[in-house]
Amino acid sequence: MRRSFPLAGLAVASIVASVAGSNAQQRMVQVGVLECRGGASVGFIVGSVTNLGCVLRVDGLPDDRYVATIRKVGLDIGITQETALAWGVFAPVNRLGPGDLAGNYAGAQGSASVGVGLGGNVLVGGSSNSIALQPLSVQGQVGLNIAAGLESLELRPGR
Repeated sequence: MRRSFPLAGLAVASIVASVAGSNAQQRMVQVGVLECRGGASVGFIVGSVTNLGCVLRVDGLPDDRYVATIRKVGLDIGITQETALAWGVFAPVNRLGPGDLAGNYAGAQGSASVGVGLGGNVLVGGSSNSIALQPLSVQGQVGLNIAAGLESLELRPGR
């Protein structure tokens, strides 16, 4: 398992570098923070599916709720009891309307847990692949798990 920790870090570092490079080509503005929380997840060696409740928080606007489904493909072994994620939401506009974050996102991810664990991911997608979700802090999770690979996130308007 110890060999997988550098692999997870390398995957996250490579996607951060690629998104940073694409952001240099297009002016991106942080428009808010997307916070997601979810329950238990079971990794099946080649992938997993996790459902989360999310809230987009933007100063001066009401919370914009979403339902998220995260699908991971790659090494994913173990069980997590709960997950909390927070991303900075970057877009080519200063303000998003209700439901504008809905769509499909993709990127690389890596995480590890023995009791309390950490992870990270950077995702790009949304309207014409113009929105980037960049981690404000590392992912927090509780359980026994190791994961590295590709990740997709589907955001749907919630209630």
